[in-house]
Amino acid sequence: VDIDNTLAPYEVAEPDDEIRAWIAALQADGVKLAFVSNNHPPRVELFNRTLGLPAYPDAAKPLKKKPLRALRELGAAPEESATLGDQIFTDVLTGRRLGLRTLLVPPIRDKRDPFTRFKRLLERRYIRAYARRALNEKEKNDE
Repeated sequence: VDIDNTLAPYEVAEPDDEIRAWIAALQADGVKLAFVSNNHPPRVELFNRTLGLPAYPDAAKPLKKKPLRALRELGAAPEESATLGDQIFTDVLTGRRLGLRTLLVPPIRDKRDPFTRFKRLLERRYIRAYARRALNEKEKNDE
């Protein structure tokens, strides 16, 4: 699970009650979770302080090293695992490279810096293509 803009905005230091309840519900259902974040240790450690999940800061996604380590340490097989994040070129690409199911969520609040705006512009093309493909598959299945 990514943190920033997936579970909470960048400026929110700690999880709120809703996030804690969501994580507790998943764990109660037997889902193992870990944070794999490109953010730095102080941010990830503060956010994770009350949750106590395995955490892998400075993950350098889309590189596979830390996400693979997370899977290995959780005892999770790629075909039975998923990644959750808000960015195609980090979260989704990493998951695809590892053979995981990928869950892309809309960003909670976009950063307005030029680099992030540029990435979001590039992502739109892929999101539209996926939406068209999903619609075509749905229409084919409805026939």
